[in-house]
Amino acid sequence: MKYEKYAIEASDLFLKYKFQSNGLKGLITKQILYSEFAEHPDVYNLALGDVDKNGDFDDDVVTNNGDREKVLATVALTVMKFFEAYPEKWIFMTGSTEVRTRLYSIAITKNLNELESSLNLFGLRKKRETPYFRVFRKIRRRLKFPRI
Repeated sequence: MKYEKYAIEASDLFLKYKFQSNGLKGLITKQILYSEFAEHPDVYNLALGDVDKNGDFDDDVVTNNGDREKVLATVALTVMKFFEAYPEKWIFMTGSTEVRTRLYSIAITKNLNELESSLNLFGLRKKRETPYFRVFRKIRRRLKFPRI
């Protein structure tokens, strides 16, 4: 991505990443975890959160450190590192709240052309009885799904 990124520290299996967010509230340790879905071993959940003083991971905290673009660019960097290690796997991500999910959608939309050059992006559509996945596309600055 075209944004500045933080230096990351990766685990041996490339499933956990740590970095220091440096912003309005000082240095905050952030962590990105990729965890396998038990019922779908080819799909990994991406979780982003802070590491608290006890070393515990908290993905519900609102940091507001003023460096959102740099944090999200760092998350994108870890996605690329994950796929270098696990090219046949899938990543699922959603925000822990509707507001966060919307934030992630905006960030993806803003960088869709660049992201599509190296990733296949799908969105979950829930408007029908059975949710289904469709390829993202950009229309009027919003993510839309193609109609069949």
